[in-house]
Amino acid sequence: MEIPYTVEPRRDTGLYNAKVGIWLFLASEVMLFGALFSSYILLRVGADLGEWPQGLLNVPIGTVNTLVLISSSVTVVLGWAALKQGNFAKYRICQTITLLCACAFVGIKSYEYYDKFTHYQVITKDGKVFDGHLVSKNKDQVVLHGFEIDASKGKAAGVTAAHKASHGGHGKEIEIKTAEIQKIGNYGPAHNTYTSIYFTLTGLHALHVIGGALVMGYILFPGAGMWKTEPERYTNRVEVSGLFWHFVDLVWIFLFPVLYLL
Repeated sequence: MEIPYTVEPRRDTGLYNAKVGIWLFLASEVMLFGALFSSYILLRVGADLGEWPQGLLNVPIGTVNTLVLISSSVTVVLGWAALKQGNFAKYRICQTITLLCACAFVGIKSYEYYDKFTHYQVITKDGKVFDGHLVSKNKDQVVLHGFEIDASKGKAAGVTAAHKASHGGHGKEIEIKTAEIQKIGNYGPAHNTYTSIYFTLTGLHALHVIGGALVMGYILFPGAGMWKTEPERYTNRVEVSGLFWHFVDLVWIFLFPVLYLL
């Protein structure tokens, strides 16, 4: 049985079925991310003055990742345009670049996550706070490469200064006896509200990047046989996957300034 409206548009919508489906799906995605962004805004507005952490993320790395993802959206459009012109070879080159950009984005984001899970804050029983990357940890002592936070600047300001200095590659090795430690933890999701919503938003977005890359990879390689039998339907598949990819790119364009710059 032939599936209707895979190529020709429907009379009621003016779009073929797959395009109607992707727009409905993206509408649900807007509601999902909209709820998470709204939660972030409410949590930040409700935080006490000077208590919301800032400067915890590496802005240059985030900027590079933004450029990588924007570049991938350009190659998606160029690949689809090449198919419309009947140039499958050019499409394959452009889409391969898109997949490489997706891998680069996930790789950079993985590095950022690794940095957060190896970046520790230690509070001693006498009230001192130390911040830095973990060098070693055993039952007798913890060794950090970082700084002691200046409490006179306020907690949030002190953490910001320590993170900026740490990203700059400075600091010193600090040895802290285990018996003197009151609290120790990395900057993972459980550290505070900010890191929790950071990992939630960026983690969900990264899953979308991976999912989109897998779909485009399937269309590009195992599913490429359709180009010989049904080229217009194949082009429509590429267009639909491209629409999803543009949405993923758009979400990051909002995530980057909200999380990294504000």
